[in-house]
Amino acid sequence: MDGDAVVRRAVARAQELPSSQLDNPFGADWDVHKVRGKVFLLTTAVTGEPIATLKARPEDSVALRRAFASITPGYHMNKRHWITLRGGEDLDPELVDDLVTESYLLVVEKLPRHERPVDPREFARIVADRLAAEREA
Repeated sequence: MDGDAVVRRAVARAQELPSSQLDNPFGADWDVHKVRGKVFLLTTAVTGEPIATLKARPEDSVALRRAFASITPGYHMNKRHWITLRGGEDLDPELVDDLVTESYLLVVEKLPRHERPVDPREFARIVADRLAAEREA
């Protein structure tokens, strides 16, 4: 996937998620997707290429960066907790969807229960079941 396709796919997935909102707190060059006011996806081309930056568990962040050349430490973010996706042949649409969903769920699970738009565990199970069915078809 090229960088534009990565960003388009990440944004499309973010827009599907419950209570996802788009904001531009850093100006027009940055699209920031939030759930209940908390960031889970940033997209920009200020680096000279389109990129998507997502939250990740520290252990997943390390493993993903080792496994995929197109995944690097989070641009302008905490390098342990954020990753950046750049265009590259090693990324596919399903992986981008999974990473955006995981970033969203990491943020949702830290929200107070009464603010959560979904139950993170139940939502993760539903998404996993749906993806498995789609891959079998």
